[in-house]
Amino acid sequence: MAYNLLKGKRGIIFGALDENSIAWKVALRAFEEGAQFTLTNAPIAMRMGEIKKLAEQTKSEIIPADATSIEDLENLITKSVEVLGGKIDFILHSIGMSPNVRKEKSYGDLNYEWYLKTLDVSALSFHKVMQVAEKKDALNEGGSMLALSYIAAQRTFPDYSDMAQAKAALESIARSYGARLGELKKIRVNTISQSPTMTTAGKGIAGFDAFYDFADKMSPLGNASAEECADYCIIMFSDLTKKVTMQNLMHDGGFSSSGMTNALMEKFSN
Repeated sequence: MAYNLLKGKRGIIFGALDENSIAWKVALRAFEEGAQFTLTNAPIAMRMGEIKKLAEQTKSEIIPADATSIEDLENLITKSVEVLGGKIDFILHSIGMSPNVRKEKSYGDLNYEWYLKTLDVSALSFHKVMQVAEKKDALNEGGSMLALSYIAAQRTFPDYSDMAQAKAALESIARSYGARLGELKKIRVNTISQSPTMTTAGKGIAGFDAFYDFADKMSPLGNASAEECADYCIIMFSDLTKKVTMQNLMHDGGFSSSGMTNALMEKFSN
């Protein structure tokens, strides 16, 4: 059901790869709620994904950009403002990648050049996006910037490796830039810490199925789906959350506050 929560708003959505992507679901919901937006991803990711299909469904223009490249981001911001006919009201940063995780490097044997790449892609890119947009005066008063995080920023999880530090940096950037943009233009900057989600990237992590099941049983409400995360993002982009900023918002069915659940106790007692 649509409520026109984003009617008249313009945005940029990073990270839609395929129909399993949270960013893909956000784009569909944003379109339903009346928003106009551009879609962007790294050229290599776009070749692997199905973003053209999403662009057709949402009547959106695709502007390829490497989120770690200032030059690419300058082009993305400039063209987005031109295509959309005005300044940007919301941005979704749904980007995360670790070469160390992909190549199954042990945490005690990290490749540090890859580590820096993890931080650049997964965290610093959020700062770069906002810095470029600020310098170009491309953001509307009262806008909303949002990035997707994970509870591994606060707790350790097997095989998440250097992505944990990237998410911690991402959340810190949201707080620091939230303070700055709030004072300048009443713009909100937040992160959403999402449940383990059956995305293409998530399913590629070793042992993901077992952890997904554990998290589901550890959460009184169960794991939050990609569609439910999209709904939350829409609320954060809307004018209904004008005073929510510099927060890491837990969207995990209660996982982050649970010490033990009956469902998990029953599983261990069998």
